[in-house]
Amino acid sequence: MAEILVLVDHADGAVRKPALELLTLARRIGEPSAVVLGAGEAAASIAATAGEYGAATVYVADGAEFTDQLVVPKVDALTQLAKEKGAAAVLVTSSGEGKEVAARVALRLGSGLITDAVELEAGENGPVATQSVFAASYQVKSTVTRGVPVITVKPNSAAPEASSAAGTVENVTVAFTGNAAKVVARTPRVSTGRPELTESAIVVSGGRGVGAAEGFAVVEKLADSLGAAVGASRAAVDAGWYPHSNQVGQTGKQVSPQLYVAAGISGAIQHRAGMQTSKTIVAVNKDPEAPIFDLVDYGVVGDLFEVLPQLTDEIGAR
Repeated sequence: MAEILVLVDHADGAVRKPALELLTLARRIGEPSAVVLGAGEAAASIAATAGEYGAATVYVADGAEFTDQLVVPKVDALTQLAKEKGAAAVLVTSSGEGKEVAARVALRLGSGLITDAVELEAGENGPVATQSVFAASYQVKSTVTRGVPVITVKPNSAAPEASSAAGTVENVTVAFTGNAAKVVARTPRVSTGRPELTESAIVVSGGRGVGAAEGFAVVEKLADSLGAAVGASRAAVDAGWYPHSNQVGQTGKQVSPQLYVAAGISGAIQHRAGMQTSKTIVAVNKDPEAPIFDLVDYGVVGDLFEVLPQLTDEIGAR
């Protein structure tokens, strides 16, 4: 069976959920092999988890380069493994860094690149990826016609499914090319205790309708009751009501959760492009003619400051 390389994202010694989704999708198109880079002492536990989700082989590479330099060491490792192992495809999480890694690997391999896939299936000429294009107005199926397909997949595109495999660990020595941008300082990000926006299964977002920065309190309370991440529209971010890192949209982060709740968001195309692939969409807006209602599965015409607290109380009661 064709070997599929999966770059495993990890943080604080644990595998991140999108990596488990990639391993699940990889089984549809071949035999997954996990690539664990710069995990240090946590490599063994990460490899064990990868094996539980279908990785027949786990390639482990370590070195100060993975923490002291940006992007390039990961590109070196993936490119080397793809060539040495004759990989049939390379899968990477569709994040900002992930897409840069994938693009550089594709360039080095002389291969085609597909970004932001939301589904993968086996085809006669290699993996077939489903993408949402033109601000998520259409879905297309794409395949790479030259070289080793390099594909980035959006988080929440598949539910992680355990499927125990050998998970045989193979240590790899990477020939680093050097000349990478170096990390000279780190400042820990203050944790909100909420899930990462692009990885969360539920996202609650606020827009212009919240009225002010203080208005996001009701959005945050609903999100916390659901164990959800908090998002914001471009209008809310531009007004300074919420951090830019939480912006959902074409010029912000693209999310694809199981449930997306839009509160006080009109539904401009810029915002829709960042959340239209969500599995279930709920909107609360006072304007019955708001474009967001053309997109939703469930819509509530009403004041978000009345609707959201009631919803939060009901969730708490249950």
